[in-house]
Amino acid sequence: MVKKSRAVIPELLVVKIGGSTFGSADTTIEDLVTLQKKGVSLVVVHGGGSTVSDWLRRLGMTTTFIRGLRVTDQETLKVVTAVLAGLVNKELVSAIWRRNGRAVGLSGVDGDLIVARNKTRELGYTGEELKVDVALLNTLLQSGYMPVIAPISLGSLDSDDEINILNVNGDTVAAEVAAALRAERLIFLTDVPGVYDGSNKLLRRLSPSEARKLIDSGVVSGGMAAKLEACLIALSRVPVTRIIDGTSPHALLNEMDGKGDGTTVG
Repeated sequence: MVKKSRAVIPELLVVKIGGSTFGSADTTIEDLVTLQKKGVSLVVVHGGGSTVSDWLRRLGMTTTFIRGLRVTDQETLKVVTAVLAGLVNKELVSAIWRRNGRAVGLSGVDGDLIVARNKTRELGYTGEELKVDVALLNTLLQSGYMPVIAPISLGSLDSDDEINILNVNGDTVAAEVAAALRAERLIFLTDVPGVYDGSNKLLRRLSPSEARKLIDSGVVSGGMAAKLEACLIALSRVPVTRIIDGTSPHALLNEMDGKGDGTTVG
């Protein structure tokens, strides 16, 4: 009798939860807790751009984007920080504890975790070049906690402005954190099955050069382009990067069992 081989669960997994999956009846939280109880070390980075946009509309504030990045003035920064580091982050952490998981919510500001630089002035309080200090993350992981990170960072606008908080892209945060931790796998949960080519065919594997061509040609744009860029960043130190449909039932568990679909970049 031939025994079926079982997928090897990695020691450290970084998961990016896209804001587009919030509010869906998915099983992401359940899967995260299940994996944690199996001994997997997990770091979660979340988005929430759609929730931010919703709150900006409620407050009568307009918002614009440049190359997929939100233009963040001082008033917008207040809303972004409150929604991402407050509401969204704490809802996720409370959901993990409610299912008997162990999680700690934080942002890039906490423990000097992420420092970003304001590279493009017209983006306002938006950081693009990130440096990650994993000391706090390692402490939490070693204590058995799952860090849940909101994409807000420390930073400098290289001016006399006293504000030292920046809005940063969640996909980039996930990539830089995964690389700094040398995670075994980085998984992006989104609301589509993976990356598609120009003829709407799902691409199950992409080399770094193929991913770059899709971005540069414009075949892939917007949020998916940001995810591919993030995969390319992470691949310097992370052996496997994946983009999968987080709305599919038990997407994470199926991924770890080798049953999941999606796109592998690497």
